[in-house]
Amino acid sequence: MQFDVIVVGAGHAGLEAAFAAAHMGVKTLLITLNKNMMGNMPCNPSMGGSAKGIVIREIDALGGVMGVATDAEYIQMKMLNTGKGPGVQCLRAQVDKKRYPIYMKNWVERTEHLTLKEGMVMKLLHDDTHVFGVVLSTGEEIHASAVILTTGTYMESEVLQGLTKRSAGPDGEKPSHGLSPYLATMGIELFRLKTGTPPRLKKDSIDYSKMVPQYATEGNLAFSFETTTYKPFQEQAVCYLIHTTPTTHQIIMDHLDQSSMYGGLVTGVGPRYCPSIEDKVVRFKDKERHQLFIEPESFEMDSMYLQGFSTSMPIDVQEKMVRSLPGLEHVVFLKYAYAIEYDAVKPTQLHPTLEMKRWPGLYVAGQILGTSGYEEAAGAGIVAGINAVLKIRHQPPMVLRRDEAYIGVMIDDLVTKGTTEPYRLLSSRAEYRLLLRHDNADLRLTDIGQRVGLISSDRYARFVDKRRRLQEAYEVIEKTYLKPTPQLIAHLSSLGHGKLQGGISGLELLRRQDMTFAHLLGFLPLLKTYQLNELEIMQLEIMVKFEGYIVKQKNQAEAYAKYDAHLLPEHIDYLTLEGLATEARQKLHAIQPRTLGQASRISGVNPSDIAYLVLILKKKKYDLSRS
Repeated sequence: MQFDVIVVGAGHAGLEAAFAAAHMGVKTLLITLNKNMMGNMPCNPSMGGSAKGIVIREIDALGGVMGVATDAEYIQMKMLNTGKGPGVQCLRAQVDKKRYPIYMKNWVERTEHLTLKEGMVMKLLHDDTHVFGVVLSTGEEIHASAVILTTGTYMESEVLQGLTKRSAGPDGEKPSHGLSPYLATMGIELFRLKTGTPPRLKKDSIDYSKMVPQYATEGNLAFSFETTTYKPFQEQAVCYLIHTTPTTHQIIMDHLDQSSMYGGLVTGVGPRYCPSIEDKVVRFKDKERHQLFIEPESFEMDSMYLQGFSTSMPIDVQEKMVRSLPGLEHVVFLKYAYAIEYDAVKPTQLHPTLEMKRWPGLYVAGQILGTSGYEEAAGAGIVAGINAVLKIRHQPPMVLRRDEAYIGVMIDDLVTKGTTEPYRLLSSRAEYRLLLRHDNADLRLTDIGQRVGLISSDRYARFVDKRRRLQEAYEVIEKTYLKPTPQLIAHLSSLGHGKLQGGISGLELLRRQDMTFAHLLGFLPLLKTYQLNELEIMQLEIMVKFEGYIVKQKNQAEAYAKYDAHLLPEHIDYLTLEGLATEARQKLHAIQPRTLGQASRISGVNPSDIAYLVLILKKKKYDLSRS
């Protein structure tokens, strides 16, 4: 059996990779252990959040599917960080855990060029130079030009509760056996990671009167730029806020030796930014309480998710811990919490295209790459899928820059610096986060999506029209000079502004505190002709009000981009380059950076090392050509 692309695993990374390849028109096979669990959410059934919500927007702008599916099946949508600057505002949605996988399964089954197959991949087909297929547990061999591994947390996975450990996958699924040790025989370096999930609680056994309701954000909110219908506020689910108590903390400390983590059973490294509740209590002893959220998993399920209460304690201890919380004194458990360990591939073995350096034709994406979270996985998945097809077609790869996308930040961090724990995207990781906003993902990436073939001609025409209207509206504001009429003076006075000393430009006026586009319409009625919607108005206001900061970050990015424009020669023996610091030689040799920019971001490589590296390479007459 012959395909162009084989995707192994149908989680969020695998779905984006498979859809990207199929939508680009190549013959794609998606292999999964259970077709009914495609797009499953074994941990929190939510999408988005800090930085992650912007990743979903970026996936959508490139032509991916996660945003569309989330908009179809969410049960609550919120805009976070509205009191902060535009660089950190983002969406978060509670998603229907039951409906979302069904939505994805239906989409897979109706997608042209995409074949679905249940099975377990045990080996890869390869020679000394490249990978060209997979071998299933049945012995069946399937050939392809590219293989994308998106096995999530399934490879040799083990579930831990208290001092017990058993071979199992997430959410009660079976694990994947055989592939991990086979990758090791190919010289691929693996490492062990850990994650976990909280208990699920029976909805009707909770006393919500002791909790603080957390409502959706009103307005037309969506992850996909193509979404035009929205769930009414009154039809969206309600979440609840509570806090741990001194009793909770005491129970945890009294039973700490029974935790998988503190009892010595855990060997993998867990996520720093999503620790277990026992880890929070131990690491932050000065905190009297920790906030928790009670969140519904589905409109069709009697299950509530206790966010922030991941634990690997024994079942009897979990019951004591949870029932010490306000409103949960008599709660009924539907599912107990657990930790899970699994094998992952060290990401520094990959190119920024997510292809293995040692094994051309083999791509890796998702939690097997060392990421944490559905959004990070999906972002890597679409990049791997696109690049696999581009390579098959002998076309230039797609590598997103750090000033171009959070996805670019994530992949650059992983393949350049590596990770020893599940990598989580944070807005603080992005040095150009004012450029990487929630509102402008389409302006940043839709041209790229169209170029690789994932944006339809109709959608691209709508995008081009939107971009034109925004630019023309900006130019009207920029070129208009307003006289100090009584109406304008009165309006500014109502906002607490002093008198005008002569006229004022439209840009200066809109930049004033509390001045909005809606206010400006009263003085510039021509703007109504551009028919800007709510999101487009927000984009325009940000373009005007934060223009100075945006230009500054763009200039910084352009100045640094010259390093990324210089390609380094392949297969340099950095260990022989005397004059470089020993650590720099070792790190450069191990990672084999693609550009000077990537080399400069490797931990342990200093600016003086980069300057000396350029000098050495020029002396040896290496061609530092511009990409």
